[in-house]
Amino acid sequence: MTETRSSGLVLGAATITTGLSAGVFYVFACAVMPALARSDDRTYVEVMRNIDTVIQNPVFFLGFLGAPALTGLAAWRLRRTPCRPWVWAALAAYVLVLFVTVAFHIPLNNALAAQGEPSALRERFEGPWVAWNVVRAVAATAGAGFLTRALTLLPRP
Repeated sequence: MTETRSSGLVLGAATITTGLSAGVFYVFACAVMPALARSDDRTYVEVMRNIDTVIQNPVFFLGFLGAPALTGLAAWRLRRTPCRPWVWAALAAYVLVLFVTVAFHIPLNNALAAQGEPSALRERFEGPWVAWNVVRAVAATAGAGFLTRALTLLPRP
């Protein structure tokens, strides 16, 4: 397998994993959270706790953490090609996704997991979680777009 071909496979895998993550955040933004907004406080808190528990699985983590790892590998492998700025832009966008997740979503999820009155828990959780998820959705979608552009510029063997 030529180096260009294997670099293209890495770039393709980075694009797919980034797109999958963007899709998760998008579905939360346009379907899951609006649907849960219609629920009573106890149901809302219970469902979000359940989601936080079940989403922490190897399949999700493969895509969520595979996206920046594969994008970083693609950036290194394609450093001397016209793809380079697009792959680096994608990596920067996904670093924002990781930052928002670690700085905002994980602490919010942990606070929601604590014992307390569901209405008070929801009041502190819902607005910030939804807003920061939109940031993640936009950043991951931008990253997927940047990687797609890089694919179009990939040198052909």
